[in-house]
Amino acid sequence: MKKEMFCSLFLSLFLSLFWVCVSVLLLFLFLTHTYTHTHTHTHTHTRMCYYTEAKYFEDIFSFTLVYSLLLCFSSGVLTQELKNPKPERNSYIAASYVKTLESAGARVVPVMVNQTEEDYHRLFNSINGIFLPGGGAHLMTSGYARAANIFYRLALEANDRGDYFPVWGTCLGFEQLLVITSGENLLCRTNTSGVSLPLEFTQDATESKLFKDFPPDLMTALATENITVNFHKWSISVENFTKSEELRTFYKILSTNTDGKIEFISTMEAYDYPVYGTQWHPEKNAFEWRRPYYPHTQSAIKTTFYMADFFVNEAKKNVHSFATEEEEEKHLIYNHNPVFSGSSTTSFIQKYYFK
Repeated sequence: MKKEMFCSLFLSLFLSLFWVCVSVLLLFLFLTHTYTHTHTHTHTHTRMCYYTEAKYFEDIFSFTLVYSLLLCFSSGVLTQELKNPKPERNSYIAASYVKTLESAGARVVPVMVNQTEEDYHRLFNSINGIFLPGGGAHLMTSGYARAANIFYRLALEANDRGDYFPVWGTCLGFEQLLVITSGENLLCRTNTSGVSLPLEFTQDATESKLFKDFPPDLMTALATENITVNFHKWSISVENFTKSEELRTFYKILSTNTDGKIEFISTMEAYDYPVYGTQWHPEKNAFEWRRPYYPHTQSAIKTTFYMADFFVNEAKKNVHSFATEEEEEKHLIYNHNPVFSGSSTTSFIQKYYFK
């Protein structure tokens, strides 16, 4: 009987403390909201996108927390230089990367190459993640490489102080991450410039941050069907990876592949940071059509969206924002229009071009 009374008393005290904490939180949100509307004009609202007064109170009483639902997430996508620039066209982003991120609920901010480090710092504090796309750029000397290095360093520093900031690299971006982390170029030539393959998962894959929530049928398809597009001439071999202390202690291998001679790493994630990379192209399955080996099966399309959903959900853990709504709108990719490539010599159906 005494034990039951003790448990009942403990539960009552716990519930009382819980509701006190909830009340304090709601009071804080109310005061913050009131101050915002009293001391600012409507044009100074940030990306927290506050609702109207009536909707705000409705949300409070249904216990909808502002930060979990009202942030308007944006991911920075790094541009890269054109090999043959023209007036008004010095850099680009393939539209398939933009569509992929937008399909998961993100808004894209183009990260221009050859900006000042101060500009990159300012932008870093305004976006919720950085995406390094595929393409063609020098991994040591290009503007793409310089910007990637800066954002990678800022991301690790931010994560070390508890500011969660994810980094993703696809193909060229994957290779760039390897070069940055190792401090050298350990890539080797492989015969993988146009082929779709199944992934050869490692034992770490099923419990990885990236793949652990994928449905079993999709994991089976990824392991048995040719639905990961490889469009690269350079790879990191398992041998070179394991020889590098910097790489093997920073990244966990999630999958490998082979060109028949060299076993190379196709998917990885960092042990202690939200840094992810694929040598293959998730975005091409749903949004590119120029090559006969681009798969468009149900499993292939699901792969695109599950990969996008994962990265965007990682970005939702970050609370960076632009100072004003006007500043944000100025940076969004909606200010630019994708252009139909019009030539079968490029693997991209559409591109965004930038000055």
